[in-house]
Amino acid sequence: MKTELPIQLGLRLHDSENVPFAERLSNVKKQGFSCVHIALSKIDDLPSNLEALTPGYALWLRRQFADAGLSVAVIGNYLNLANPDAADMQGILKKYEAYARFSSLLGAGVLGTETGAPNRKYDCTDREAVRSEEAYTLFKNNLKQAVSYAGKYGITLAIEPVYKHTIWCPARARRLLDEIGSPNLRIIFDPVNLIDPELTESRDEVLGEAMDLLSEEIAEIHLKDYILTENADGSHAMKAVGCGKGCMDYTEVIRFAVTKKPYIQATLENTTPDDAEDCRRYIEDIERQVLKEETKE
Repeated sequence: MKTELPIQLGLRLHDSENVPFAERLSNVKKQGFSCVHIALSKIDDLPSNLEALTPGYALWLRRQFADAGLSVAVIGNYLNLANPDAADMQGILKKYEAYARFSSLLGAGVLGTETGAPNRKYDCTDREAVRSEEAYTLFKNNLKQAVSYAGKYGITLAIEPVYKHTIWCPARARRLLDEIGSPNLRIIFDPVNLIDPELTESRDEVLGEAMDLLSEEIAEIHLKDYILTENADGSHAMKAVGCGKGCMDYTEVIRFAVTKKPYIQATLENTTPDDAEDCRRYIEDIERQVLKEETKE
């Protein structure tokens, strides 16, 4: 009998083979995953417009996942909550309310979002502007409204800090959580997204700080790897790849999950249909090693 490992591993659904929806779910289950991250707009045969987000659609989807033996770890609504345009924001917040209502009926673990940039284009190149106090305040005020919808419908809204977005580091995420102070606001911990390509030597320190400062509020984990590349001007960038295909060391992240977050859902990103199972086995091997080490202690 296969021993159950303490992390529920899932897959970003749009990384699976582009086949009809029911077949996608069957394939994901056959590859050994137990949950998914779904972005409706990225699945060709699923509607994602506001008019389609009815209770019936949510309950139909819920049944499809249950019949396939899968759960929904994250439903994504990755819009720019730091957009300074009032008209744009009215439409954005309307969509957050619709997704909060839909998520409650779907039974998703969390409704996921990123933390934006203070412009209409979601352009993150102006680092000073993105990390400014003005951008933080703008984002926080809009997030408060989205969190109020989460509370209204009894769901969890989880933000994903990213080094180039408004909530760019663990300390700023901690400040935001404390200032909003809502039990409906939690964190999606994506370790690679917190690593600045120019500061990879600080990787372990940054991730350690995140696991320390945000431990209680981490509700989901995203798992991917990266390859460091160099631009023509000598600056660095990251190419995202599946776990085990780059230079990320996941030992301490998996130790954190195993010891502090047993049975947390963690979805793999940037896999391909051909390497998804290899990436899953890579993480499972680290789990087994960590469990062995923890048992010895």
